[in-house]
Amino acid sequence: MVGAPDSALDWTRVLLAMEGAALSGVAIFAYSRIGGGWMLFAALFFAPDLSIFFYLGGPRLGAVAYNCLHVTFVPLVLAVLGFISSKPLLIQIALIQIAHIGFDRALGFGLKYPTGFRDTHLGRADYPLPWRRGSAPHPGA
Repeated sequence: MVGAPDSALDWTRVLLAMEGAALSGVAIFAYSRIGGGWMLFAALFFAPDLSIFFYLGGPRLGAVAYNCLHVTFVPLVLAVLGFISSKPLLIQIALIQIAHIGFDRALGFGLKYPTGFRDTHLGRADYPLPWRRGSAPHPGA
């Protein structure tokens, strides 16, 4: 990022990690309150990461598949459909996916760019924890 000191970037990463942890925590709390089964939670928590296999078809296809399962818009729509249709299973699946997305963000994993798996909206992913120094800035910066 042009003009931003490293300390500002570090603080921003910490805030984004805290936001992700909060998102995950609230989704897990809501899941527990609606009576979702923990076996279902455990079985589906990492299911969005199966989208990584689409990278076998190239980085563009991989990024689209990964992002479709790691953007909050999709589970929010699923939750609304669950409320409208009175189908608690849809709401449970949505909350599990939101918990996963928050967990990923807390660890510093972002949405992918089609240029490569490590190019994310949170910067070049070298996969250190988000509050550690050394992560490179956004690929376009």
